[in-house]
Amino acid sequence: MSSSQRRRALTAALIGALPLSLLAAPAANAAESHARPVRLIGEQIVPHAIQFQGTTVGGLSSIDFDPRTGGYAFICDDRSAINPARFYTAKFSLDAHHLGPVTFTGTKPLLRPDGTPYPPLAQNDPAAPQNEQTIDPEELRVDPWTGGYTWSQEGDRLADSLIQPSIREATRDGRYVRDLPLPADEKMTVDAGPRRNYVLEGLAYTGFGALLASEVEAPLLQDGPPPTPTSGALSRVTLQARTGPVLAQYAYPQEKLFATPVPADAFADTGVSSMLAVNQLDPTKFLMMERSFVTGVGNKVRVYEIDTTGATNVLHVPSLAGAKGIKPVKKKLIADLSDFGLPAVDNVEGMTWGPTLPNGERSLVFVSDNNFSATQVTQVIALAVPSERL
Repeated sequence: MSSSQRRRALTAALIGALPLSLLAAPAANAAESHARPVRLIGEQIVPHAIQFQGTTVGGLSSIDFDPRTGGYAFICDDRSAINPARFYTAKFSLDAHHLGPVTFTGTKPLLRPDGTPYPPLAQNDPAAPQNEQTIDPEELRVDPWTGGYTWSQEGDRLADSLIQPSIREATRDGRYVRDLPLPADEKMTVDAGPRRNYVLEGLAYTGFGALLASEVEAPLLQDGPPPTPTSGALSRVTLQARTGPVLAQYAYPQEKLFATPVPADAFADTGVSSMLAVNQLDPTKFLMMERSFVTGVGNKVRVYEIDTTGATNVLHVPSLAGAKGIKPVKKKLIADLSDFGLPAVDNVEGMTWGPTLPNGERSLVFVSDNNFSATQVTQVIALAVPSERL
């Protein structure tokens, strides 16, 4: 059997067995209560506004390990305001006790179907096809089958038009390949769909690349209000075949805001900014990063493991607000970045698995988005996660 035949067989097997896999997920590790703790390996700070190949480095909102090179890919959320919307590649050393400095190795613009860069918002043409309008990049993953890139962008709710969110595929040099279909509830309308700037964020391949999971950062307009200091909220996680068809959608219970802003009416927000498959053999378990900022208090970044086993498929549920009988995914806390003695935790938005360490731990690497602000930093942080914690 050729590699392409094996891939097609795997895709068919995973998609066909999906309901069974939800019932047959592995049992929790009985020794979890005696597991080794998650620990900090190290932190590196990328200097502010460094110049690389004619671009300003910053706004790194995702990171992904590339097994083909042993390096990492970052997406930049510059909406072509500073330089054309783009991604970077980089390398750094990482072992059980040390995280080395970040060295950038390449950058390419993300391109439209006609081969040109995406325009800045001020030059956007609302009459143009959706896949030619300005973008707000958020997460990028290396396709485990092709080595190309799959990336999400949030679109925008403008006063006079809507730019739809999307999940797109690109070649390794940034050329457009295609848009993947989205569930109908993630399409923006005047009074439904994703909130502005709380749209598609996390992406994760699972099933060795046969399946793609995604999440919206906050509740859809029709699903109720976002989290507050006194209550959480429900957002949605979507699972689809790599070929496109949407297979299932699950309610994800977001935590309430971790603090009340100072003053009480000041800005605060929270959302799910990245996700990862825990184990490629099990398409029911993922890591979810919840990233929060509260004025007068600061940032909090927590990583949870979720399990979709037994959760309600809400793909055809019009609204989660007040819906009866909805079982959300199960979740448990894996790590809170404030627990590791870091001098500060900035606007961490991306995460990826790095290399497996010799003692069986898995390295988990994070990057922060500095918003191109001199008052923020681009952090790369590495944790060691014992296998028995997952």
